[in-house]
Amino acid sequence: MDNFQKEIDERTNLALSNKFELLLFRLGSDQAKGKSELYGINVFKLREIVPMPPVTRAAGMRSPLLGMASIRGQFIPVIDLPAVAGCTPGTGLNLLLVTEYARSTQAFAVESVENIVRLDWNQVHTAEAGISNRNITSIARLDGDQQENELALVLDVEQILYDIIPSVRGVESDVGIKEKSFNLKPGSVAIVAEDSRVARSLLEQGLKSMGIPAVMCTTGLEAWKKINQMTQEAQQEGTPITDKIALVLTDLEMPEMDGFTLTRNIKRDEKLKKIPVVIHSSLSGSANEDHVRKVGADGYVAKFEINELSSVIQSVLANAVS
Repeated sequence: MDNFQKEIDERTNLALSNKFELLLFRLGSDQAKGKSELYGINVFKLREIVPMPPVTRAAGMRSPLLGMASIRGQFIPVIDLPAVAGCTPGTGLNLLLVTEYARSTQAFAVESVENIVRLDWNQVHTAEAGISNRNITSIARLDGDQQENELALVLDVEQILYDIIPSVRGVESDVGIKEKSFNLKPGSVAIVAEDSRVARSLLEQGLKSMGIPAVMCTTGLEAWKKINQMTQEAQQEGTPITDKIALVLTDLEMPEMDGFTLTRNIKRDEKLKKIPVVIHSSLSGSANEDHVRKVGADGYVAKFEINELSSVIQSVLANAVS
């Protein structure tokens, strides 16, 4: 038990150094390319890996939903991940990756698991410019060598779940949001850092319903560059940066720079530290919430709790000191 807890602690502490661990797995031959691609998922989101159990298919359930499986006494939905990715497994669906996202539990059926690799987030690059697959959020360069081609496709699990299982979307109505008052300086905006397309869309809609203009960024590094650009503009105009940036809303897992590092950069900078930072993540659990406090974030909200998010934003804006 002590070794198990030590391993968890070591893995958790990676987040404070812009590092993470990626589980690599195979789904079979790509139906379009005819080859077996390597896929990845953040170990933080993985609860366990189990052999493929019996699956009960409910009436009306369609592919890629396989059915429900009992895992340690809990019935959870099982998703045929090769079917989602357009792959054909050569040896069948042999393993389940049991994951926890946004306060929900689900399992992904895969063909095989390769290993776990430890990476820096700067080895991960957004896939939006080069890959049209809506279910791929980023590409991880496993060897760190720009000349090599050992790559893994990192799945946008939030998009997959949003498309397949309506009950895990967790998107509340915006009833009550419009009645709230947000202490927003005229002309100021929210900087949003989020690599998932579906999450960005939901956040943009949510902020719009709150009357908060937003600048959307796909990585923590892109957000950091935008913050620095706006800081220079504020200095040239002789105005505080809080007149331009009302708050920063960031995911934790992102290519190039994660949300922990982005938050720490902001809170360690004398010019920026008064900007409220709210972390909005599908990663849950006390370990992550402890890290949120350590890096100095002003709030933490699980995806996709829009009304909860609006309450946290209302609170941090009210408490912000200019």
